[in-house]
Amino acid sequence: MKKNDKLIVVTGAGGFIGGYLTRFFVMEGFKVRAIDRKPVSKWYQVQPSAENLCMDLTRNDECEKATENAFEVYNLAADMGGMGFIENNRVACMRSILITANMLESSYNAGVDRYFFSSSACVYNQELQKDPNVTALKESDALPALSERGYGWEKLYAEMFCEEYWAERKLKTFIARFHNVYGPHGTWTGGREKAPAAVCRKIAEAKFENLDYIEIWGDGTQTRSYTYIDDCILGINKIVHTDELIATPINLGSSELVSVNTLVNLVEYIAKLEQPLRKIYQLDKPKGVAGRNSDNTFIEETLGWSPSTTLLDGLIKTYAWVEEQYLISKGIK
Repeated sequence: MKKNDKLIVVTGAGGFIGGYLTRFFVMEGFKVRAIDRKPVSKWYQVQPSAENLCMDLTRNDECEKATENAFEVYNLAADMGGMGFIENNRVACMRSILITANMLESSYNAGVDRYFFSSSACVYNQELQKDPNVTALKESDALPALSERGYGWEKLYAEMFCEEYWAERKLKTFIARFHNVYGPHGTWTGGREKAPAAVCRKIAEAKFENLDYIEIWGDGTQTRSYTYIDDCILGINKIVHTDELIATPINLGSSELVSVNTLVNLVEYIAKLEQPLRKIYQLDKPKGVAGRNSDNTFIEETLGWSPSTTLLDGLIKTYAWVEEQYLISKGIK
């Protein structure tokens, strides 16, 4: 593409992944229209050279304005958060389908060349995720469908929307199933944060408030793989510009499987605590499936992509940022 002639639209730009994606395209020299429902003053990252807009994309007229003259659209807008949020706000999560429906139709009408949808590993059949020693999930494991209630079903239905817009209307759509993306400049407190940020915050609290314990949702044996944000952004760019992947869901994640207990131990090591914290397990809290991991065979064979950031290296960067935010919030820094 001639960068100065093409407009890229990023929705959910005030959020975590959307903020990084906006920065990526700005740094690459593209014109970017960044959109989020939150006021710009509350975005995690703001790129001054982008066209930064506050819009409600559940409304069709707003989506028409958002996609005007767009060449590529990256739709990351959704009402979502960590497990605590998505288990207790299923209606809000499912209403994000309005964004998908309106953005797809508006993108098609605007003559958009490529449309990206951010899906989730929550689409996978829950019957395959009952053991912490889970077999890595490959793309075909989403069917027969038994997705995470609310959020997972909304993502799976949105994937089908994208597939049909290609089959019937030839809008080039691309679908990545994210596996627990983490890193600095995201939600770290307030109820929507995901496990890595929540663990980093709790350990920072213990470190500076002289606590000897950490509260863990579930029994700590739940396993996940976590994807560092820089790897995610590069993966998105590769996916959207590979025609073999049109309307084809693909895993975008790490296959480095760890338990929640191990995640806590890693962050304790990074924080340089003098003694390990006493783990208090909260069995009544949302904990999700017992195990979930990404099978990266398809993306490695198709794109030659694999994450370059180990969990330890990614957590070092994430903890440093969360600790700084914690100290700022307490007026210490």
